[in-house]
Formats: sequence, C-alpha cells, structure tokens
Amino acid sequence: MSFAMSPTSTDRPAPTFTGKFAELTQDLLFGDIWQRPELSPRERSLVTVAALVALYRLEQLPFHLQRARDNGVSTAQLSEVITHLAFYSGWPTAASALMLLEQAAGEQQPVPQPAAEQE
Repeated sequence: MSFAMSPTSTDRPAPTFTGKFAELTQDLLFGDIWQRPELSPRERSLVTVAALVALYRLEQLPFHLQRARDNGVSTAQLSEVITHLAFYSGWPTAASALMLLEQAAGEQQPVPQPAAEQE
C-alpha cells in the first residue's frame, strides 16, 4: 500500500508503524524546510522533482509532480525539466518519469480558462 505524506496528512490517522518518520515528515520537512523563504514553493518543487527523477525514486514522484503543478509549474515545464535530466541522470530515469507525468496529466481535470479579452 502506498502512503503519501503531505501537509494535509494529519487529517487522517497515520499508520502506527510510521511513528517518528511521519512526525518528522510533517513537522520538519513540510512544516519547516518547505516553508523557508530562501526558495519559493515553485523552486522547491522543481528541485524536488529533479532529485526524484535523477535518483529514480518513482514511488514519490506522482505526489511531487502534482505538488509542483499546485505550486505553479506547468506540465510543459515539468516535461522540459525531465527531458533535460535525461542527459544527466539517464534515459531510463527520464522515460519513466515522463510516463508518470503523462499519467498524472491525464488524471488532472482541465482548469477552465477565462475568455481572452478582445481589443
């Protein structure tokens, strides 16, 4: 069973075996590190996605791809980051990440765009 940590994970009880790990994730990672002003949430998302792709950490990637989109990174920008990483972290890491991005983008509901103003 997959267990994704997030700032809203406290809304539901954490499995008892996660104990201190869940607490550190909630309080230190998301409660402190992600809140530091030196990097914006958007920048932190780009760094996190890049690290997860480069290290081939696919289980955590869908959560962070969505978080990146929530933080203002477009699907096209994520695709470009992953394509760029192919030359540094390897073709298989990028191919797998792009497949997950495509799946995540397909699950995402399109956001209605306001009609462009005509001049």
